[in-house]
Amino acid sequence: MADQKPALVLHLATGGEPLLFALTTEESAKLTGKLAQLVKTGAVETVTTKNDAEVAINFAHVAAAYVDDLNRKTNIFGMHA
Repeated sequence: MADQKPALVLHLATGGEPLLFALTTEESAKLTGKLAQLVKTGAVETVTTKNDAEVAINFAHVAAAYVDDLNRKTNIFGMHA
Protein backbone atom coordinates (compact mmCIF):
# COMPACT_ATOMS: atom_id res chain seq x y z
CA MET A 1 0.00 0.00 0.00
CA ALA A 2 1.36 3.42 -0.97
CA ASP A 3 1.89 6.15 1.57
CA GLN A 4 -1.04 8.49 1.94
CA LYS A 5 -0.79 11.91 0.34
CA PRO A 6 -3.45 14.01 2.08
CA ALA A 7 -4.75 17.09 0.32
CA LEU A 8 -7.30 19.75 1.09
CA VAL A 9 -9.84 19.82 -1.76
CA LEU A 10 -11.86 23.02 -2.20
CA HIS A 11 -14.80 23.36 -4.58
CA LEU A 12 -15.45 27.06 -5.00
CA ALA A 13 -19.00 28.40 -5.03
CA THR A 14 -18.31 30.01 -8.42
CA GLY A 15 -17.57 26.61 -10.00
CA GLY A 16 -14.57 25.52 -12.02
CA GLU A 17 -11.96 22.94 -11.19
CA PRO A 18 -11.36 22.20 -7.49
CA LEU A 19 -8.31 23.64 -5.76
CA LEU A 20 -5.92 21.08 -4.23
CA PHE A 21 -3.46 21.81 -1.44
CA ALA A 22 -1.03 19.06 -0.40
CA LEU A 23 -0.96 18.71 3.39
CA THR A 24 1.08 16.96 6.03
CA THR A 25 -0.67 14.21 7.97
CA GLU A 26 -0.71 16.46 11.04
CA GLU A 27 -2.28 19.41 9.20
CA SER A 28 -4.92 17.18 7.60
CA ALA A 29 -5.86 15.81 11.03
CA LYS A 30 -6.23 19.37 12.39
CA LEU A 31 -8.44 20.45 9.49
CA THR A 32 -10.68 17.41 9.12
CA GLY A 33 -12.63 18.04 12.31
CA LYS A 34 -13.33 21.70 11.64
CA LEU A 35 -13.95 21.94 7.88
CA ALA A 36 -17.74 21.78 8.18
CA GLN A 37 -17.78 24.64 10.69
CA LEU A 38 -15.39 26.73 8.58
CA VAL A 39 -17.66 26.40 5.54
CA LYS A 40 -20.86 26.99 7.55
CA THR A 41 -19.55 30.18 9.12
CA GLY A 42 -17.57 31.44 6.11
CA ALA A 43 -14.50 31.85 8.30
CA VAL A 44 -10.99 32.69 7.15
CA GLU A 45 -8.42 30.06 8.13
CA THR A 46 -4.68 29.85 7.53
CA VAL A 47 -3.57 26.42 6.33
CA THR A 48 0.04 25.25 6.22
CA THR A 49 0.74 23.17 3.13
CA LYS A 50 3.14 20.25 2.87
CA ASN A 51 5.89 22.55 1.56
CA ASP A 52 5.42 24.91 4.55
CA ALA A 53 3.57 27.62 2.62
CA GLU A 54 0.88 29.41 4.62
CA VAL A 55 -2.34 29.91 2.66
CA ALA A 56 -5.21 32.04 3.98
CA ILE A 57 -8.51 30.58 2.77
CA ASN A 58 -11.78 32.52 2.87
CA PHE A 59 -14.32 29.72 3.32
CA ALA A 60 -17.16 32.14 2.47
CA HIS A 61 -16.30 31.39 -1.18
CA VAL A 62 -16.15 27.60 -0.73
CA ALA A 63 -19.13 25.38 -1.60
CA ALA A 64 -17.52 22.12 -0.43
CA ALA A 65 -14.29 21.26 1.37
CA TYR A 66 -12.80 17.92 2.35
CA VAL A 67 -9.49 16.17 2.93
CA ASP A 68 -8.73 13.39 0.46
CA ASP A 69 -5.84 11.09 -0.42
CA LEU A 70 -4.13 12.04 -3.70
CA ASN A 71 -3.01 8.42 -4.15
CA ARG A 72 -6.63 7.30 -4.63
CA LYS A 73 -7.10 6.10 -8.20
CA THR A 74 -10.78 6.90 -8.70
CA ASN A 75 -12.90 9.54 -7.07
CA ILE A 76 -16.48 10.57 -7.65
CA PHE A 77 -17.33 13.60 -5.55
CA GLY A 78 -17.70 12.27 -2.03
CA MET A 79 -17.47 8.60 -3.06
CA HIS A 80 -14.43 6.45 -3.62
CA ALA A 81 -14.41 3.40 -5.84
